[in-house]
Amino acid sequence: MEVVNVADPAEWLERAAPLLLANEARHNLILGIAGTLRQSSGLYAEHELWLVADGGAVVGAALRTPPYNLVLGGGSDAALELMARELGGSIPGAVGSVPEIDVFIQACAAAHGVVPEPHMRQGVYALDQVVQPPRPPGRPRPATEADLPLVMRWWGEFGAEALGALEQDEEQNARSVRHRLTTPRNGIELWENGGEPVSLVGYGSPTPTGVRIGPVYTPREHRGRGYARALTAYISAAQLAAGRDFCFLYTDLANPTSNRIYVAIGYHRVCDSTQYRFA
Repeated sequence: MEVVNVADPAEWLERAAPLLLANEARHNLILGIAGTLRQSSGLYAEHELWLVADGGAVVGAALRTPPYNLVLGGGSDAALELMARELGGSIPGAVGSVPEIDVFIQACAAAHGVVPEPHMRQGVYALDQVVQPPRPPGRPRPATEADLPLVMRWWGEFGAEALGALEQDEEQNARSVRHRLTTPRNGIELWENGGEPVSLVGYGSPTPTGVRIGPVYTPREHRGRGYARALTAYISAAQLAAGRDFCFLYTDLANPTSNRIYVAIGYHRVCDSTQYRFA
């Protein structure tokens, strides 16, 4: 068994497919990022892709787009422990589904003496049929280049509030927003009420049969009126109508309101995910 560095995202995806597509919803994050790297190599300044090979079989997978944390795919315990020994001493943290991420993190601590701190616990949700919620005042519309200043501001506010990203990488935010606005199978929708944008929902990082929904953001002064719920339901239905089998999204498990809202429109919890950072 060995850890193999793969330079080409297309090759990595082809080799990792049997492992990751056994549960596409569970692995939607790593599949979506790798698919984006294959489609739009300029979105991230650099990337690193790894597989654990055992003979002719792939038994583990991970990737990283520095400076962000390592994203863990599936893997046997032995594969996860091997990746931890070889990669865990040079990363700022890692994110992945439970229990795989816990096996990896414990092995990192044992091998390198790092002190892991759980930064965020999330629920991974999937939907294949939308339950339409009550419709609030207003209507959805696609965001355009003319909305760029507003979208950039809300994108940063979402990162600070929901992800704890108090120091924003404005250049990466701009690349991410422009990618969503200009790349097929990606987009950003706004809910407008009386001509004023009041909520934002993005979608992108497509997997072979699905797409991830997010970010979902409503400024505080417009919350509690159902805008984000209606917009998420609208986008999810549109993606299913366009031929996707699933929509995926991540929720903060510390926020029971958001978890309840998504369940009400048809999302079901697939697994949990934890993001760790190393002190």
